[in-house]
Amino acid sequence: MRIGMVVTPFNAENIQLASQIGVTDLVVRYPGSRVEDIEPLCVQVESQGLKVSVVEGYLPMDHVVLGGDNRTVQLENLKELVRSMGALNIGVLCYNWMGLTDWTRTSFEVPGRGGAMCSEFDARQMEALGLLDGGISRQSQWDNLASFLDEILPVAEEEGVALAMHPDDPPLSPLRGVERIMTHPEAFEKLIELAPSSANGICFCQGNFAAMGVDIPATIKRFGPFINFVHVRDVRGDRTRFVETFHDEGPTDMFASMCSYRESSFDGVMRPDHVPVLVGEEGESGYTMLGRLFAVGYMRGLIEAAEKVV
Repeated sequence: MRIGMVVTPFNAENIQLASQIGVTDLVVRYPGSRVEDIEPLCVQVESQGLKVSVVEGYLPMDHVVLGGDNRTVQLENLKELVRSMGALNIGVLCYNWMGLTDWTRTSFEVPGRGGAMCSEFDARQMEALGLLDGGISRQSQWDNLASFLDEILPVAEEEGVALAMHPDDPPLSPLRGVERIMTHPEAFEKLIELAPSSANGICFCQGNFAAMGVDIPATIKRFGPFINFVHVRDVRGDRTRFVETFHDEGPTDMFASMCSYRESSFDGVMRPDHVPVLVGEEGESGYTMLGRLFAVGYMRGLIEAAEKVV
């Protein structure tokens, strides 16, 4: 298992800091689909002894999800991205199927341990914002997903790139009137059955699966061979209302979870996901550096302990 990280802001100091704390792999947000868009990031990262291993976030694919007029253009762009990733030896593309929204919260200022600021989702507050226009039926989303996989997987297989589907965040449907499909474990079984392929897999986001109410160590074993990427985080609550916690204080048995990854022979990249904002910090909520430094140390300890018993 290898520890990855998103560095925000993406600069030489934060890349060096990631290297110093034992991170080996960086996760970069979508910079463009061409080799010349991505390669400068790889060069900068490799200069600090790290490797870009995952592209994740802000993929231009809303028309692919919703069947919009620009579907073909976006799909060809995604194919070019996969080919560029193959050329640069970047092994995982993490994507989601959240039409009209990305991950969303209702507050980023819930006091946590020691006064750290945590994020919260409350479905009642979210629904009070009103309905969104432009959603499509669940069946249409499944049809669009099947068509997407049919076209993208042959390219991914040829280039040696693994796809990793992220759950809807929060795993709730409908959300502001918009139907969503990746909200429960059975949806991920359907995803795998929809297009059997070595390149068709899962981003196991522990926080979202925890919000679904499942046993995390058992569910890791359930999906083990299909997990291509991992987000390590935890929540207190359920899909209708939860608060994101520090990695060491939520209800999930993190050590048992790490042992499950070992037992499932997962050897890919896992990164700390959303963290509280600590005293004196400013920046993008969920992605400030101090909380993730703590999380990386905690994860390194868990991995070392799991390696001794599994």
